[in-house]
Amino acid sequence: MESNVKDMESLWEGSLRRYSELLASYTAARLTGSRKAEELYDLHVRDSLYSAPLLPEMGEVIDVGSGGGLPGIVWAICRPDLGVTLLDSSRKKCRALLEIAAALDLKNVSVVWERCEEHALTARERYSLASARAVAHAGVLAEYLSPLVQRGGRLFAFKGPKGVDELAEVENAQWGKLGLTPPQFLPYGPEDRSYFFALWSKKAPCPSAYPRKPGLALSKNWWR
Repeated sequence: MESNVKDMESLWEGSLRRYSELLASYTAARLTGSRKAEELYDLHVRDSLYSAPLLPEMGEVIDVGSGGGLPGIVWAICRPDLGVTLLDSSRKKCRALLEIAAALDLKNVSVVWERCEEHALTARERYSLASARAVAHAGVLAEYLSPLVQRGGRLFAFKGPKGVDELAEVENAQWGKLGLTPPQFLPYGPEDRSYFFALWSKKAPCPSAYPRKPGLALSKNWWR
C-alpha cells in the first residue's frame, strides 16, 4: 500500500497541494481545525490519500460527512475515472465543497446536502464503496453506510487508537444483520500513529429495516 500511495502522491501532488491551499483560505465555513496549508496537507490530505488504494476499479463512491472534502476530494483528484459523491448535512459545507470542486475543475464530483439516512432512501445500494472519516462510532457508521453500498461492494472507516475500543464493543455483533462480513483491520501510515482502516464487505442486501430514522442509530445501537 505504501508504494502505491507514494506513486499517487507524486503524480497528483500539485492538485493535492492546491486543495490544501483552498481549504486553508476558505473563511465562509469552518472546514478543518487548522488554517495552515502545509499542516492540512501533512495531517489530513496525506491521511486521506492512504485510502486511495481501497477504491474500486470502477463505479461510484461516496464520502459520508464529507465536511471539507476529506477524503472525497482527494479521491476525486487521484481517481478522475470514478464518480465521487460528497454527502454532508451542513448546507454551508456543501456550498464550500461545490466551490472547492469548481476551483479544482473536478468534473467527477457531485455534492449532496442531505443526511445519510435520507440519502439512502433515494440512493439505496447505489455505490461500489462508501466511507467516512471522523464521523461516528464504528458500529454506528456501519449502519449509516451499509444501505448505500451495493452487494459485492465495500465500506470502511478511518480509525485511530480509540477505534480499537469501539470495535471491541461490537466484537460479538451479528454483522449479517446489516448484510456485512465482520470487519478487517488494515494498519496504515507512520508506525507511531496507530491508525487503521476498519473494512467491511457487503455480502448481502441490507435489510429493509435500515436505514432507520435520523438519530436512532446513535440513541439505539443496532448491535445491543
